Amino acid sequence: MTNNYFTICSLFYIVTICIAFFIKERINSTETNIYKYIILTNLFTVITAIICFFTIKYYEIIPFINMIVSKTLIVLMFSFHVFLTAYIYYISSKNVNKNKKSYVFEIQIALLFYMISVLLIYALPLYYHNDNNVIYSYGPSANVTYISTIVIFGFWIYCLIKDRKNFKDKKYWPFFVFMILSIICVIIQKLYPGILVLTALETFICVIMYFTIENPDVKLIKELNLAKDRAEKANSAKTDFLSNMSHEIRTPLNAIVGFSETLSRENVPSEIKEEVKDILMASDNLLEIVNGILDISKIEADKLEIINTPYNFNKIIDELAALTKSRIGDKPIEFIVKKDESIPEYLYGDSGRVKQVILNLLTNAAKYTLDGRITFTISSIIKGDAIRLIFSVEDTGIGIKEDKIDKLFGKFERLGVEDEITIEGTGLGLAITKKLLDLMHGKIVVQSTYGEGSKFIAYIDQLIVKDTTEIKNKEMNTVVDINVNFANKKILLVDDNELNIKVAKRLLKNYNLDIEDVMSGQACIDKIKTGNKYDLILLDDMMPKMSGKDVIKILKSDPDFKIPVIMLTANALTGMKEEYINLGFDGYLAKPIDRKEMLKILKKYLG
Repeated sequence: MTNNYFTICSLFYIVTICIAFFIKERINSTETNIYKYIILTNLFTVITAIICFFTIKYYEIIPFINMIVSKTLIVLMFSFHVFLTAYIYYISSKNVNKNKKSYVFEIQIALLFYMISVLLIYALPLYYHNDNNVIYSYGPSANVTYISTIVIFGFWIYCLIKDRKNFKDKKYWPFFVFMILSIICVIIQKLYPGILVLTALETFICVIMYFTIENPDVKLIKELNLAKDRAEKANSAKTDFLSNMSHEIRTPLNAIVGFSETLSRENVPSEIKEEVKDILMASDNLLEIVNGILDISKIEADKLEIINTPYNFNKIIDELAALTKSRIGDKPIEFIVKKDESIPEYLYGDSGRVKQVILNLLTNAAKYTLDGRITFTISSIIKGDAIRLIFSVEDTGIGIKEDKIDKLFGKFERLGVEDEITIEGTGLGLAITKKLLDLMHGKIVVQSTYGEGSKFIAYIDQLIVKDTTEIKNKEMNTVVDINVNFANKKILLVDDNELNIKVAKRLLKNYNLDIEDVMSGQACIDKIKTGNKYDLILLDDMMPKMSGKDVIKILKSDPDFKIPVIMLTANALTGMKEEYINLGFDGYLAKPIDRKEMLKILKKYLG
């Protein structure tokens, strides 16, 4: 050992690495734990090597201490190789499926090999060479280390070959470097025995591993997790708020729509009927705004769903035409519908979303057109069982400035505001339309000349329904008939809002039903427990003390309970119908109550 320069430099580097590693929070993983033992072993190896420099120099004075220190240095260097082996074994085995017994057996073999090697190192003799200030050790004890290291290198090669598909993984880089430089170091040691470079090489490998090992910034991860938790809480709070807002707005709307609906069918003066019609139209507009806000919330949470079912395409077009005419009202606008008659009557897709997309385009045209015409054209391209629907909505409205076209599909973008044109709405319609088309793998094209009009073309792919027997039968069974008579049928209405009960009774008035009502979930349960018999229960959800969900859970826990229960709620968020059905409800009605949907429910469960 001629000098100690390499070892002293190594001490500086390994101390720096230890400080950097231990001062920083780290993930408590197998990988970082093994690396911890690697750098600590190297630190003790370097310190022992420096001490050994002096004990060998004076080994004749302190032979016993020198022997212990020298053999401890050899054991530490060997231990370093063993921990490196544990690391390469771990990273090469992560992608291999092994049972626990296999791992335990291999670890037991490794521990046995390590213990036997350490015992032999301490038990066998070690000799020293001291000539012209060149001092180094050799002998059987040192040879054990060389042989064990060759075995370890062989195991490394085996692990590398086994996981050769992941050679590009940077975690393997230190091992390639170590094996190449080890050969160079051995040659240097043979040529210049006094230069101790193997310890320095081990430190160098520790430095490389520090930059290849997975040790994410724990502080950053904690901050990200905290931000994620806050975002999830904020999103949950927003969902709860929107759900409550929907409930609070739909409750009075239920009364407005319900009473207006019944008034429109009674023998009242034509002037009042016209005013009632205006009330219903205004209610529809408000409901559309509420639904738009809820849909935007679903879009932001990435929870907007497309639910495909067979549907009557002609019926949708007729409904769209009727709704558009009502939106146009008394404006001097000619509304033209051109439909490709080759389009099959029954298609498969999300009819509600298709209708929503086209209605948004037609509503926009009605809003921004003061006079002239709106042309609604439906054409198609049929290929096998698939059909591409092409909806074109062309108007002679105010048009869109060229620099505004790119902003059309942004949230809360309202055209015409800068021109002081009074337009109703929130500016959510086109943003929702674009997202829905993306979900249905469709697309939209906009053509517009400012001051002359606009043309929106939407492309939507659907499937053609070949067997229409079942869907036609369903349609026949759900024909609305105001004169349906449900005599001798008894219904229980459960709602904490007296006005909602009054509205429901008014809508059910013409069906000759026996109706009872209660204003709490507990009162509903008491009615059932005391033996009251009903043919149908209409149950609200958002009630104090006991929600509709709580009530259905208690009712369904009784195996003898067979009464159909319909969820009648203002909680009309997307997906709520499916959620309520999964909870045990037999059906779902949203407020404001749609008379046609209500009658479908009555006919289904009352016969």
